[in-house]
Amino acid sequence: MPEHMHLLINEPPSILVAQFLKALKQITSRQLRGEHPQFWQPRYYDSNIHGETARSEVIRYIHRNPVKRGLATSAGQYPWSSFNHYATGIRGVVEIESEWTAGLRGPLIAIKPR
Repeated sequence: MPEHMHLLINEPPSILVAQFLKALKQITSRQLRGEHPQFWQPRYYDSNIHGETARSEVIRYIHRNPVKRGLATSAGQYPWSSFNHYATGIRGVVEIESEWTAGLRGPLIAIKPR
């Protein structure tokens, strides 16, 4: 989306989502802000997703959003979509956790709060 993004994450076990988003925003705004005074909006919208059915509905919504907005004729044509990865396992611009990538990343390293 030109003016927003969708981020579907599991809450990390050792850090709060708010702390994670703060760090993400700090790192990316330094790189992407350019000459603008700010890159991110002051607040984000969040929603708790419970269960695989609800998760699948959210993923379908995210994939259909560029088509609904007229940015692509199909979900697979939108360059910033994870649709093709979900459908085929082929990595794209947006890296996601999936059955294909889980086996490639190796063991997880726990991050301990200070």
